[in-house]
Amino acid sequence: MSKLSIVAEPSPILRLISTEVPIQKIGSKKIQDLIRDMSETLRGIEVGIGLAAPQVGENLRIFLASEEALVINRDEKKVDVEKYKESKASRNWKHFVFINPKLLKKSKNKKRLVEGCLSVNDPSGEIIYGKVDRFEKISVEAYNEHGKKFKVGAKGLFAQVLQHEMDHLDGILFIDKAKEIRKIPREEVNL
Repeated sequence: MSKLSIVAEPSPILRLISTEVPIQKIGSKKIQDLIRDMSETLRGIEVGIGLAAPQVGENLRIFLASEEALVINRDEKKVDVEKYKESKASRNWKHFVFINPKLLKKSKNKKRLVEGCLSVNDPSGEIIYGKVDRFEKISVEAYNEHGKKFKVGAKGLFAQVLQHEMDHLDGILFIDKAKEIRKIPREEVNL
């Protein structure tokens, strides 16, 4: 088992439109190993609930989203990072795998939400955040790690994560869309 390194801006791979995975290759050792390694990598990250293949140096239309995004309460004003780390370490969150995702539907309404990114860092150690307008509800079609096509509806933080990760597959970073970009000391992280 290997933990993959996170690719950071300004790496050119983060700006490429990712290549679709041929359906017949989803079961291949290469793709299955990548999914496993991405999942292990995501589990090892203190504050992270999604990971796209370009973020680990692979130009493929694959991303993972943690079920954690379905349970985090975004209404809290501040997250206790130490408590969050303990919670994250003690739970074995399922990672939903999205291969060749397509946005099927989106709500008319958007909401301006705070976002950060594992691939966008400040050399000082502070975390870069900004507010991004995201659709409140979406519907996505993709293939899972077994090559089975599925559709999922998402709202709230889960919808935000899916949109953020799909942007990665199109070479878009949250800082390209964000308003009010700022740096926050790590101990004041808001999810």
